[in-house]
Amino acid sequence: MDSVLLLHGGAGSDSALSPILKKYADSAIRERDVLISVVKAVSLMEDDITFNAGTGSCQRLDGTIQMDASVMTAYGMGSVIAIENVKNPVKVALSVMKESPHLIMCGDGAVKFARIMGFPEFDPDTEKAKKQHDRIVHDIMNNNPGGDERIEQFLKIRELSRFLKYGEDTVGAVGRFNGEFAAAVSTGGAAPMLRGRVGDSPLPGCGIYVGKRGAVVATGIGEEIIKRMLCFSVYERIGKAPLHDILREEVENFGDYSVGIIAVDSKTEASYSNRNMATAVSKLPE
Repeated sequence: MDSVLLLHGGAGSDSALSPILKKYADSAIRERDVLISVVKAVSLMEDDITFNAGTGSCQRLDGTIQMDASVMTAYGMGSVIAIENVKNPVKVALSVMKESPHLIMCGDGAVKFARIMGFPEFDPDTEKAKKQHDRIVHDIMNNNPGGDERIEQFLKIRELSRFLKYGEDTVGAVGRFNGEFAAAVSTGGAAPMLRGRVGDSPLPGCGIYVGKRGAVVATGIGEEIIKRMLCFSVYERIGKAPLHDILREEVENFGDYSVGIIAVDSKTEASYSNRNMATAVSKLPE
């Protein structure tokens, strides 16, 4: 059985970014261990300011950066929620899985755990994030949603503008190596968002799910993904129809909400999104 690694750059990401993802996938697959490979792939995307994860994360309405990430196999998982001041949240999530008695850690507890595990302090804020924030603040204060459904929601409760910050989406990877599956996801959030908001990425069954039949990760409007338990819904259908058809049908259920999915089963890999979505596949023979 061959080794397969499939990456995405987020629902709405420019497909022109696919060659960058291909480079990261080709590098990560050399690890030969499926869990380490998906984590390496996601950490490479976290280090790339182009993507909304790690160093490329967006600011929340109050100007802070809080990040979510998770890893999962058929035998365990680790997740961090609203973690701050670390470079690679996905690596901290891996430490939660491998070096703690817990599955999920959040907030200042996750940060303290990261320090104990040797992850140094790191400020992920960038000029890109600041410019996004300035644009969102301007649009909210000037009652100009510009077709952005998240801004439209905030305009309904204008008093929240006093918290005021922006960004877009998630990165993820799924892999199958010699019949073993793993997945990893990381996100800087989906702005505008309040401090403390939790999306789908760190929640098992929502933005990530892995079992003995495959691995699935999602990207898009986190609140809608959570309500539908999207990744578990996809996983439960694996083997009952062609994988691509399952993804297409699940995405079509979202209507106009932005969503994308990547998945692998025992024989195939597939991706589907109702927006542009950069993806890349890397394979090694058995």
